[in-house]
Formats: sequence, structure tokens, C-alpha cells
Amino acid sequence: MEREAMLRDEQLSILRDISQSVAFADDRHGKIGELIADGYVMKDGDLFELTAKGATAVEEHAAALGASDEEQASASSERLI
Repeated sequence: MEREAMLRDEQLSILRDISQSVAFADDRHGKIGELIADGYVMKDGDLFELTAKGATAVEEHAAALGASDEEQASASSERLI
């Protein structure tokens, strides 16, 4: 059975760090192993890179956050009227 569940915030944080080429602590490497197994990340030598699936997950999460921010801004501007 494929694990296509929602990514946890910590996993999304790791994906964002990888997409921005941010170095991260060794304690996160076990979690990266999970992301590799799930097809979100691949290892290229000493570097980690997002797969197309990982890049899509980061983009979708950013879009969802943007929509949430827009809804909050819209709701707060309606209260001012």
C-alpha cells in the first residue's frame, strides 16, 4: 500500500530546506530517509534534491498557505467595513 498521506509540517520544512539548498542538522537525516523512500527526495552524491513529487508538494503547500492568508486578509478587511 502506497503512503500518499498528508505530509507533516516537519517533512514539509525539510522539503523547503532542500529546495532552497539550506543545510540541516544530522538529526534530520533519518526523516530524509523517509522522504526518499516516499519518492519526495533523491540523493545526488552528498546533496539532496527534490524529485518532481517533492517540488509539487512544496508548491501545493505554499499555494495552500497563500490561499489561507488571502482568506484571512479578506475576512479582516470585511470586519473593518
